[in-house]
Amino acid sequence: MNLLTETRSQVLDELNIRILEELSADPRLRTTELARRLGVSTPTVRERVTRLEESGVIRGYRLEIDPAALGRPVAAWVRLQPGPGQVSRVAELAQNTPEVVECHRISGEDCFLLRIQIPSIDRLEELLDRFGPYGRTNSSFVVSTPVAPRAVPLT
Repeated sequence: MNLLTETRSQVLDELNIRILEELSADPRLRTTELARRLGVSTPTVRERVTRLEESGVIRGYRLEIDPAALGRPVAAWVRLQPGPGQVSRVAELAQNTPEVVECHRISGEDCFLLRIQIPSIDRLEELLDRFGPYGRTNSSFVVSTPVAPRAVPLT
């Protein structure tokens, strides 16, 4: 049976959920250690992780870097309402602007939600000026992060 046609309960059985919990806590966990923690064989874990990757349940492994350590301590969210016919241009500009570290197409009055990382607040004006010709912006600075990005709940 092709994994893509399996039901959610088959893909996310108890062992796979336990694998995902362990890898969420430590994505660098070695297969042998993961197998030991779960009480199963290394080949079983390797095959399960491969199937989770191939099915798209595991989309990748990421390195988290502190933006402040790279001289970009200021984070802001920018909501953007594009002018008529500007949606594709905004998406392209966001893709080609290194300070944009996330871009979401959203519903509602605004069509885009961008997260940016910049060296200082005064750099926001320069960044917004790049997007100005394509629509109206509204920005908010991140003051603190009580809940950092985390894995989707598995249960």
